[in-house]
Amino acid sequence: MSPMQQPTEIFSDRTLGFTIPSRDVRGRVVRLDDVLETVLSAHDYPPAITHLLAEALVLATLIGSLVKQDQGQMTMQAQTKGGVVNLLVCDFRNGEVRGYVDFDEGRFGALGANPSLSALFGEGYLAITFDMADERGRYQGIVPLEGESLSQACESYFVQSEQVPTLIRVAIKSGDSGCVGAGMLVQHLADGEEGRERLHVRLDHPEWEYVSVMAGSIRHDELLDPALSMEALVWRLFHEEDEIRTQHGAALSRGCRCSAEHYEQVLGRFPPAERDAMRNDEGVIVVDCAFCSKLFSVAV
Repeated sequence: MSPMQQPTEIFSDRTLGFTIPSRDVRGRVVRLDDVLETVLSAHDYPPAITHLLAEALVLATLIGSLVKQDQGQMTMQAQTKGGVVNLLVCDFRNGEVRGYVDFDEGRFGALGANPSLSALFGEGYLAITFDMADERGRYQGIVPLEGESLSQACESYFVQSEQVPTLIRVAIKSGDSGCVGAGMLVQHLADGEEGRERLHVRLDHPEWEYVSVMAGSIRHDELLDPALSMEALVWRLFHEEDEIRTQHGAALSRGCRCSAEHYEQVLGRFPPAERDAMRNDEGVIVVDCAFCSKLFSVAV
């Protein structure tokens, strides 16, 4: 038996990758603490929108961390058709995560304290895009925003767009002391190793049936328990397996990449007349970064 391979344990703001070779399973676990607070502090969102973005940031970290370091970026966008939320965007690159929500404040106030996903998005859809640094380039999958949560929509993405049976569990806790988010993603990769053509998704594969039942038994309080390391979470679920291999991911941080130079380059592509229309009385264009809420004065 080969249990946890790492000499130290991790509790938050870093991903833990794991594989169970005998079951053809890979997974990710994450708990966002200070990083989540940093991202959320840039906006004064109402509780329901804070919860929505917190879930999205956990999902973006779980999915984005499937991309090998320095090989690309994952962007997750949820858009609406007739809903209150106009756009939700999160992305993940090399351990850096960021996100924001654009919503109609007037209409949101009429929804009550705990609006459903359908109330927030209407007939929305979820797009997950991978911009890879290798020959794979850019590819995207789009699925309807159906079900009770963003997590369920992400599970549908993997089944429909990548033909990979996937189970995702996310837990969010908000209070006077701040917001903490945690999650687990588990996938079955039998007949779908890199370099081989994927077979049709087999959600009834006996190995996957067993793993999905075990992983699905994880409780929200376990995911969020600050005294329980991520290695301990995996061990609780799969301690009867012959071998569990783990690997620490990069330390996580807020990854807003805004700068005055960046906006100068972007605005420089606009015709002079359009740039003039954007200027204030001092002749400066003020740009508000949607991700971190910083204001940049750009003179172009």
